[in-house]
Amino acid sequence: MTTSDQLLGWVREFARQVTEHRDELTALDSAIGDADHGINMARGMGAVVEALEANPPATAGAAFKQVGMTLVSKVGGASGPLYGTLFLRFGTAAGEVTELDPAGFAKAFRAGLEGVVARGRPEAGDKTMYDALAPALDALDEALAGGGSLGDALRAASAAADAGRDATIPMLARKGRASYLGERSVGHQDPGATSAALLVAAAAATLG
Repeated sequence: MTTSDQLLGWVREFARQVTEHRDELTALDSAIGDADHGINMARGMGAVVEALEANPPATAGAAFKQVGMTLVSKVGGASGPLYGTLFLRFGTAAGEVTELDPAGFAKAFRAGLEGVVARGRPEAGDKTMYDALAPALDALDEALAGGGSLGDALRAASAAADAGRDATIPMLARKGRASYLGERSVGHQDPGATSAALLVAAAAATLG
């Protein structure tokens, strides 16, 4: 079982990784976006950690709803609403519990991705965070269905997320600011897919 404290450790590790990779994320976004993805995400996740420390939530549901609302209010551009929705939907699906079994975790994460789809309408190959998250969650589900532990399943998910992130490089962007560039978006790694891969990597590092 994964406790609420462990889930919050995942959020804190994601914040640490986003801050560590802030300049990389911003550089990727400078090539095909507004050059602010790393800055916005680092600021938003910093605010998330501060809010969690100031008002520690009692349940997984409350924690992830708080994370989501903080990101929606603190992060500009598309990233705030998309990541905010992901965490909000995760919290709603998790419910007011203090621990999640592997199936519950996977279900909540899947609900988060469905929230991203509902808000942004991404599809595979659009060159977005979806291209990292969708294969990651498919790998997570497959590994758990095969009897793997959550740790093994998250490591498989992280590898799939990294592969999905890398696969965005040759893609033509069909969503967001990058889509305005047309063919010039080809050859650049998507910043959203990059931060999404960090999210999955943080889960593998803390929940495995």
